Amino acid sequence: MNGARRICVIGDELVAGVGDPKALGWVGRVTARTPLDPAPLVLTLAVPNETTTALSARWQTETALRFGPAPATGEHHLVVALGRGDLAAGVSLARSRLNLANILDVAESHRLSTFVVGPPPGGIGEPEQQAELSAAFADVAHRRRVPYVETYGPLARHDQWLADLASGDGHSPGQAGYGLMAWLVLHTGWHRWLGLPDDTV
Repeated sequence: MNGARRICVIGDELVAGVGDPKALGWVGRVTARTPLDPAPLVLTLAVPNETTTALSARWQTETALRFGPAPATGEHHLVVALGRGDLAAGVSLARSRLNLANILDVAESHRLSTFVVGPPPGGIGEPEQQAELSAAFADVAHRRRVPYVETYGPLARHDQWLADLASGDGHSPGQAGYGLMAWLVLHTGWHRWLGLPDDTV
């Protein structure tokens, strides 16, 4: 484990793969397709239905425990996997933007390499609200030149995604849905972010 890159993934229950009968989620699937040597230490820090306000308050303390001192080689990496909790809690769009901006700015000040995964469709809020939230998050990330994976647009009308949600609780996908999320992450700059060739997908 010495010298392995540490990747902390913060977010809601989708980070933990809730609803996946294989218990892999999108994080496990992406990790399996990440050819780093030594293999990265990927740590998920999930809180169900979490708002960006709560995430902003806890992430630094929790990731510091997992990152530890800066390694002699490699970098510490942070994945911010955003959920739909702000819609359920009535958090304003302006506050959602500010919360993500604060996370990314603090991460940059600590020289953490950061990657953002946007909220997928389903469960909470109206489609227009979900699309607006995703667009707001994308704008915050792009302004800071942080890679952003748009999951709402590609999945909002995807038959397999919708069938997966319908067969479960309407909020968490199953095996197929997590596979779709993993595909989007892997094909939206994941390997480039880690310094690997894009053709490793």
